[in-house]
Amino acid sequence: MTDRTSSMTGTARDVDVAGAVASLDAATSVTVLCHVNPDADTIGSGLALGLAFERRGVPVRVAFAAPDALPESMSSLPGRHLLVPPSDVPSSDDLVVAVDAGSAARLGRLADRLDGARTSLVVDHHLSNTRFADANLVVPRAESTTAVLVEVFDAWGVDIDAEIATCLYAGLVTDTGSFRWVAPGSHALAERLIATGVDAAAMARTLLDTHPFGWLPMLSAVLATATLHPAAAGGRGVVTALVRAADSAGLRPEEIESVVDIVRTTQEAEVAAVFKEAADGTWAVSLRSKSSVDVSAVASRLGGGGHKRAAGYTSTAAADDLVDELVAALD
Repeated sequence: MTDRTSSMTGTARDVDVAGAVASLDAATSVTVLCHVNPDADTIGSGLALGLAFERRGVPVRVAFAAPDALPESMSSLPGRHLLVPPSDVPSSDDLVVAVDAGSAARLGRLADRLDGARTSLVVDHHLSNTRFADANLVVPRAESTTAVLVEVFDAWGVDIDAEIATCLYAGLVTDTGSFRWVAPGSHALAERLIATGVDAAAMARTLLDTHPFGWLPMLSAVLATATLHPAAAGGRGVVTALVRAADSAGLRPEEIESVVDIVRTTQEAEVAAVFKEAADGTWAVSLRSKSSVDVSAVASRLGGGGHKRAAGYTSTAAADDLVDELVAALD
């Protein structure tokens, strides 16, 4: 199964925060699903929600389909004892919640757990979300899915203590790029979470500023492939770079994903694209834009999705055709 759309059966509906709380409050057993190749927003959301259920005495498990282990940069987050491998996720449960996943496909081989749920709920902030659960709380104005959960927790009466706040802050600090792109209220929310006892400096170092030495030669090889396409995107410019599987072997997903934030600093390009080669020869493409290009729309046309300024998709094109495929979609 590659995707699931509840609207096909007439059950999918958008809900507000109160509607999401009603689904959560009625649950007697819960599975929380994070997306594949998890980042700090999906893991922070999953663990925060898991802790909230655990403290209410509701049986809960948190899982993601791939890779096999939690990214090292998130290995100290509270609530990680709630994580279970995909093989331990039951085929049916009272409530299944997908966090920070724009489509069922992003859940990988765990997507079919939505079909076995008495009720399914999505909590997300991606504009391109496909509303694939029975109930869908999608808040595109939110900086992160953890920011959406703050609203949910407040309405639900959850005490946001230091442990839960640490999980929530992980998603906020990473999805805002250490607060380089924020919305009104972002800093106030950060201050609220930090005030519970979150060690913000340590979290920023662990999540954003720590890489193994092997990252440096990988970065050197990738930047050697960087190419500027000044006429692309209507003359606004695109910069591209390739991460070959051989160059990234042995490195964590977070090391590979971090490349796009370096490439995007190119002054002459409105859009940055990093093509990351998988072992099976497919390419995961990360897109970033500065101000005038909606890369979520481009990603959607190519089978992916995301936000206006940060999105992605997967391509099976040959390496020589990747850039042409993207440039055609941008123009």
